[in-house]
Amino acid sequence: MRISQLEGQRVALWGWGREGRAAYRALRGREAPGSPLPLTLFCTPAEAGEAHALGDAALQVETEASAERLSAFEVVIKSPGISPYRPEAQAAAARGTRFVGGTALWFAGHAQARAVCVTGTKGKSTTTALLAHLLRAGGHRTALAGNIGLPLLDVAEEPAPELWAIELSSYQTGDVAAAGVRPEVAVVLNLFPEHLDWHGSQARYVEDKLALVTAARPRTAVLNAADPRLAALDLPHSHIAWFNRGDGWHLRGDALYRGDAFVLDAGEVPLPGRHNRGNLCAALAAIEALGVDPVPLAPAARDFRPLPHRLQWLGERDGIGWVNDSISTTPHASLAALDCYAGRRTVLLAGGHDRGLDWHDFAARMQAHAPLGIVTMGANGPRIHALLQPLAAAGRLRLGAAGGLADAVAQARALLAGDGVVLLSPGAPSFGAYRDYTERGRHFAALAGFDPDAISAIPGLGVA
Repeated sequence: MRISQLEGQRVALWGWGREGRAAYRALRGREAPGSPLPLTLFCTPAEAGEAHALGDAALQVETEASAERLSAFEVVIKSPGISPYRPEAQAAAARGTRFVGGTALWFAGHAQARAVCVTGTKGKSTTTALLAHLLRAGGHRTALAGNIGLPLLDVAEEPAPELWAIELSSYQTGDVAAAGVRPEVAVVLNLFPEHLDWHGSQARYVEDKLALVTAARPRTAVLNAADPRLAALDLPHSHIAWFNRGDGWHLRGDALYRGDAFVLDAGEVPLPGRHNRGNLCAALAAIEALGVDPVPLAPAARDFRPLPHRLQWLGERDGIGWVNDSISTTPHASLAALDCYAGRRTVLLAGGHDRGLDWHDFAARMQAHAPLGIVTMGANGPRIHALLQPLAAAGRLRLGAAGGLADAVAQARALLAGDGVVLLSPGAPSFGAYRDYTERGRHFAALAGFDPDAISAIPGLGVA
């Protein structure tokens, strides 16, 4: 469905976050002067004031999105964070309401765009940003947008970009197929349990995540051969380009290879952790899938500026190093972060919103690879704490329980006594305590004594 097809229909917006506001601007920006489309916005009471302040007489604001109210509309433009599996959404859909996302609206209007879509449980933002950085280094005018922080509907396209590097969350992957568009290249990095509260089950999460390569049927699917689920995929409608395999882009230690040809020392790339350097393999494989020679572009990765809130080294204060990995929302991500600081005196801050992920594997890994200390916090903090208590009782781990991030930081400082690293890698979302992981990371930076504004900008968004 294109935005132009909404004219004359009963349309509502559901959600007033970044994507919801982008959808509103896109709708209003394409209208003829003096004839605005009547819109109803469903949002939280806290967001209603901001919407009212627009002074838009054709915008009605409501704070309860019931099945009955949603059913009154032919089309509901839904923000990604609102699950289509919610009972009220399912009931309205059964009565004929069509739910569409901003990503689907964009793709429907850009069927000919040369797009690389990137998803995966972890690493998708870094991979997408690397992709744009390398393409630009090769002289290609490239748009960097999507879930990384700039909604597709907000991208200024004059002059039009040659290529698009688009990050998609599991909330958005189905939108590509819903638009009836085959992307030129789709990248799937890995699959670990996440967002179970939105998807309803691990099986549905995997199904929704893989919709980018199963339902959207990209011309080339770039897949991680080291991920068992991805390695088992059969995609009859797509060519598959593998990375992390000997005949493609892969690492041998820190050495980056294309097949048997050495390309560069990936240890020179400013990406902490082997898993992050693996993202470079994915980006280069995607560039190759576009028909661009990636080998001469690879050295430009040395100039890449790492993204904020992703194993971000903030600096040192009073003998303690501070690492902001607020983007970490799964136990697996916390384990990967700890691997980067193995051998250092490290205190991990873990816990947040509880969406039912299993921490038993994390606790089992701590048997042999525990840091100096772990301070738990948030709604699932007590559950994580209980799993780690036997290790603490055996003297294998110093364990604390905090009422919030400020308390956790104070306890970590005390445990390190001026020597070591405080690692915020919570393995859980921030919902409840913070608006998002960015706000949580900014608060952590401030508590550590750093300027939140100076550490938060995402470089390269938009078209360059």
